[in-house]
Amino acid sequence: MSYLIGLDVGTSAVKALLLTSEGSVVGSHTAEYPFRSPQPGWTEQDPEDMWKASAEAVRGVLSKFSVNPEAVAGVGLSGQMHSSVFLDERSEVIRPAILWNDTRTTPQCRLIDKTVDPDVLREEACNPALEGFTLPKVLWLKENEPENFAKLRCLVLPKDYVRFRLTGNLAMEVSDAAGMLMMNLRKQAWSKPILDAFDLPADILPPIIGSSEVAGTITAEAAEATGLKPGTPVVGGGADNACGAVGSGVVVAGRGMVSLGTSGVILAHLAEPRLITEGTVHMFNSCVPGEFYMMGVTLSAGLSLSWLRSRIGMEEVPYDVMTKAAETVPPGSRGLVFLPYLTGERTPHGDGNARGSFVGLSAIHDQGDLVRAVLEGVAYAFCDSVRLLRSAGWNGTSLRALGGGAKSPLWKKIIASATGLMLEEINIDEGPGLGAAILAGVGTGIYADVREASDSIIKVKGAVEPDPEWNKVYSEMYQVYRTLYPALKPSFDRLVSMA
Repeated sequence: MSYLIGLDVGTSAVKALLLTSEGSVVGSHTAEYPFRSPQPGWTEQDPEDMWKASAEAVRGVLSKFSVNPEAVAGVGLSGQMHSSVFLDERSEVIRPAILWNDTRTTPQCRLIDKTVDPDVLREEACNPALEGFTLPKVLWLKENEPENFAKLRCLVLPKDYVRFRLTGNLAMEVSDAAGMLMMNLRKQAWSKPILDAFDLPADILPPIIGSSEVAGTITAEAAEATGLKPGTPVVGGGADNACGAVGSGVVVAGRGMVSLGTSGVILAHLAEPRLITEGTVHMFNSCVPGEFYMMGVTLSAGLSLSWLRSRIGMEEVPYDVMTKAAETVPPGSRGLVFLPYLTGERTPHGDGNARGSFVGLSAIHDQGDLVRAVLEGVAYAFCDSVRLLRSAGWNGTSLRALGGGAKSPLWKKIIASATGLMLEEINIDEGPGLGAAILAGVGTGIYADVREASDSIIKVKGAVEPDPEWNKVYSEMYQVYRTLYPALKPSFDRLVSMA
């Protein structure tokens, strides 16, 4: 039997997942590493820590399951999007990586908006300028650390840096490159109009490669660090959401998924890019060659429930007990609406000043009402994303449910009923690490292509249907929900300035 390893380079840890060539998940091993916040709004990591954690995770999974390195057929990687790793002429790290959730680059985003024609930016990068993207981080470096910018010879993202340490080859995988605001998504080439607008040399960006393309093999040095056999193939891999789609079977136009973790993601696979100007949604290249995905993000999904849990004296209460109390509350939470904007909001508002709110609170409401209103508020936020995906031409009728929040039957029923979409339950919920391992199987010839591989492993095992009566209530409540942000935005902006 041979094995495939999917290495997911996350924000706080690296997870190495072991998959058999027959498509069974054996298990995983996780190695944590820190991130730092040297100033308010700044988040940074040492790329050396990323590499050490990656090597530790691979060693750990091989040891835990007594796998002979000779039996590992290939390695794939997934990683946090947008985060910048700056390398000098010797391919050594110049400074700590600036992460995807770093918010220091608002002035650079405004500079991009002023410098690049919006139609050009939309046509080339298919996305607006946001603080999380990579281009604003490069411009911040140029403006604020000119001595470091002068040293810059290569820019990569975290999983591409780890792959460089594994193989010795510098390359940028296409689904991750799509999130840098520096690539023409249709041509899958670095954008000359965008780079020229800021006098950025194209040679700081490495060649773009495919997700399942073999990018190199394990070097002798990497073999010593990881326990892998020298010469083991390593494929391009994918961005975390792109690999999550592969690992959930969202690889065909019309399919979609909802990921219900700390944040929430609605992602839909599209055969062709569809640009929309309303709302903050993202369009990126898929791990399926030549195809795309669009996604909307609500920043505080599971976070909203954990926040409420800590604030109403239920820290020791299991989540299933909390949601049990919410089951006794009728749909609509007796006229109570929650806006889940605790950390600002991405889709559809793109507003860091947006704030969470309970609207309609009265003396009749109790803990159960508050819990249910939070569950429903996140569902209404997902409705915003679904509405925008529909406007881009997505015609799906179901979403595959992933993440910790998807373990709640009540929350799944609420989301299904609010969106009007069936929520499918799949046999494996391993996320990006599984997608990365599948891509390794494609690149090494174990599977014919990404779709065949994903569909052979991921199966739908159940579904939650929308409740027609709940849907009627939620349709009315959602219309109320949509009126609240425009009405409250001026107050949000004033309150933030006063905090």
